[in-house]
Amino acid sequence: MQHLPILPILIPLLMGTLMLLPPLGNTIVRQRVVSVASNLVLMAVSLALLIQSLDQSQIYAVGDWQPPFGIIIVADQLSALLVLLTSVLSFGALLFSLAGEDNQGKYFHSLFMYQLMGINGAFLTGDIFNLFVFFEVLLIASYALLIHGGGKAKTAASVHYVTLNLIGSAFFLFALGILYGTLGTLNMGDMAAKVGSLGPGARILAEAGVLLLLLVFGLKTAMLPMHFWLPRTYAAASAPVAALFAIMTKVGVYAIFRIHTVVFGANAGELAFVAVPWIWPLAIGTIIVASIGVLAAPTLRIMIANLALISAGTLLLAVVLLNPQAVIAGLYYLVHTTLVTGALFLLADLIATQRGQASDRFVVSRPMAQAPLLGVLFFIGALTVVGLPPFSGFVGKALLLQAAETNLQMGWIWPTILISSLMVLIGLSRAGTNLFWHLSGNKPGTVRSEPIQIVAIAFLLSASPLLVIFGGPVTEFAASAAEQMQATYPRVQTAIEGGSP
Repeated sequence: MQHLPILPILIPLLMGTLMLLPPLGNTIVRQRVVSVASNLVLMAVSLALLIQSLDQSQIYAVGDWQPPFGIIIVADQLSALLVLLTSVLSFGALLFSLAGEDNQGKYFHSLFMYQLMGINGAFLTGDIFNLFVFFEVLLIASYALLIHGGGKAKTAASVHYVTLNLIGSAFFLFALGILYGTLGTLNMGDMAAKVGSLGPGARILAEAGVLLLLLVFGLKTAMLPMHFWLPRTYAAASAPVAALFAIMTKVGVYAIFRIHTVVFGANAGELAFVAVPWIWPLAIGTIIVASIGVLAAPTLRIMIANLALISAGTLLLAVVLLNPQAVIAGLYYLVHTTLVTGALFLLADLIATQRGQASDRFVVSRPMAQAPLLGVLFFIGALTVVGLPPFSGFVGKALLLQAAETNLQMGWIWPTILISSLMVLIGLSRAGTNLFWHLSGNKPGTVRSEPIQIVAIAFLLSASPLLVIFGGPVTEFAASAAEQMQATYPRVQTAIEGGSP
């Protein structure tokens, strides 16, 4: 169990590499077996890591090189939860791909594993430079996954996506150079201990560096005004890839949370929460723009991509509220929105396939072969994402509204979330009407979905009722994670000073 924190990174790395080589790389059947088995093992390891982190956060020094010079893996309840969430989402997306999506191009399963490696590494790293490394790993894998299967729309989307992220990577390196030159370290625990004692000149440089990081992470999160790449990119990706991408914006939100409210948090002196005044209006603007995008969307995939934007803006509001109740609400909402958004991307693909040439556009089409089944799944997903009882979206948004403590916070957050929910309700009602009721003729199409695709969607959607049924334990865990998080980086600093972490 000593090496458990590194396994969510090593498992996808090793399996992804082995599937490039014979004999595993020779046939798609072998790759499918290895990929599914690896994901199941990853889920088990992630669950074990989460259980292990309940007592105390796990600090793992790779090669026994101690911080601040070694590569440090930090597995507290927050990061362990996100690793488990990633493995659950990826399992649903992987199941869906077994119906044939994985066979439309080469190396799908290896790239899928590398993507998981990058995402898990970003959640677990305790060093900002290694955060950059894992960002690059997940981005390189996502570039190839986005273009998987080929096509004009995917090619156009990938050009914008790659260009913007390469620019973001360059700014990331500039920010790392500024912060390292100022603080002499990029270990998060060491930074948190040193940032409060900076002199006036160094403090100005550190502020420039951390705001530059906000720009980079804002691009990953698709925060206004850097949101424009997401709808086209997510809509162009194949269904399993788009479903996995549902966790990508959460990586950006997580990075903002770790850096801007923990490292540059209450103990950062004059730099405490320096980025929060910037995040407030950008988060609200992201929700507003994405809500308009939901109403204006011409296709179901673009509508769901805008729903992912709304969830990113909502999570940013949870970040900047700066109280334990907001952390609880944010964690609950993050789990809910990631799995439901992933399920909706998969469902959109089935609807588009069964509608023939109309695809997922909001136009008149022939009836679908499995309209009742897909209609029920769409209805459940829509109610969940809107936030109507008794589904998890209602609980998540209610917790977030309760987290607004001051009149000023209530004055901004309540109207934004409630009006946005109303706009989403109108948009999804329009979508359902066009997709299932505006029909041409009575003869349905002959294309039917594979059972494993329905199972994958049901698997992800089942998270909603489970989050409601076990709402008490989930919120208690979130409260424990919020409390433990404050003690994690002081333990890293103790290790740096030569004590026992």
